[in-house]
Amino acid sequence: MNNLQISPFIASLPKVELHIHIEGTLQPLLRWTLAQRNNIPLKFKDQTYTTYDELLQSYKVTYNHRPELGGRKDVPTFLEAYFAGCEVLLKEQDFYDLAMDYLKRCQAMNVRYVEPFFDIQAHTRRGVAADAVLNGYLRAQRDGAEKYGVKSQWIFCFLRDEPVEDGEAAYQTALPWATCKGGHGLFHAVGLASNAFERPPVLFKDAFARAKEDGLHITTHCDFGQKDTHEHIRQAIFDVGIERIDHGLDVLDREELVEGLKARGVGLTLCPHAYHRRTATEVLFPKLRQLLDRGVKYCINSDDPVYMHDVWIDGNQEKTYHYGGLSKAEMVQLARNAVDMCWADEQTKKDIYTELDTIDTN
Repeated sequence: MNNLQISPFIASLPKVELHIHIEGTLQPLLRWTLAQRNNIPLKFKDQTYTTYDELLQSYKVTYNHRPELGGRKDVPTFLEAYFAGCEVLLKEQDFYDLAMDYLKRCQAMNVRYVEPFFDIQAHTRRGVAADAVLNGYLRAQRDGAEKYGVKSQWIFCFLRDEPVEDGEAAYQTALPWATCKGGHGLFHAVGLASNAFERPPVLFKDAFARAKEDGLHITTHCDFGQKDTHEHIRQAIFDVGIERIDHGLDVLDREELVEGLKARGVGLTLCPHAYHRRTATEVLFPKLRQLLDRGVKYCINSDDPVYMHDVWIDGNQEKTYHYGGLSKAEMVQLARNAVDMCWADEQTKKDIYTELDTIDTN
């Protein structure tokens, strides 16, 4: 983490996480354990990891998740590494163990509430039963709240680089697990995940409209530095009517985008370390101050910490605090922003606000 340590102030801060992909929390030890349990070889292309140490070494790669921009060819891109990790997830218990492992980590980081992204397409296309994914996460949602005190409401994602109709079919399969229409209550929102390259949000406009009709919230990734990112953000705000934007840091380049966010009350779920991997400190972190000065609401999150140098929400907040030059009061405000932006029930939000009100910012 660029030799930074988590400060006592950041460690103690009550947290809400709104941008975390559950498969991106699959830690090497659990991946190794599940591979042994399910008799799955751990490999990438022609390389097989036969020892746990070899697997650990594979995580030290600086992943480039957009192969169209080039980069080394002898190591996995971010998405290749991410989906390779998914290979060990086969049974309901696997998905339960993954989610519980993350929720336990949340407890240690003082995360009170989280809205994890998940999808079923990455698993059903491997022959995994959809209900194994959904029931595993549903059990963890309930047990994580009881055992670790971490509440969660989940976000179903369409894989945006797959055909739209496949995503719509996956949504129909998952709908009985939603919070609406007497569902099981696992997820209360839909979003987009996977590679955004030449896959703009407007492709899923009808799918988002259907989710809204079903009573669900909607959000979408607009990746930082992505090709056509400004058009993606414009579509999300003005054409799709999105409620939150995941990433979206490029709004600062266009005045109409900033004003669109503010006029419609759309917040950004930012993940500073994800951008810091490929953006200079002196270029990236002043943008966080600019957003504050412009009145754009945003919060700090972690994205896919296992594949991003093991930097979790506390590490992302520490980087914001340290490199962004924000005060304690401003960091508390960012934490409050996350509560404002989340879709938790009012009592959950009230409880976290009360905690934040007690923090000494002197």
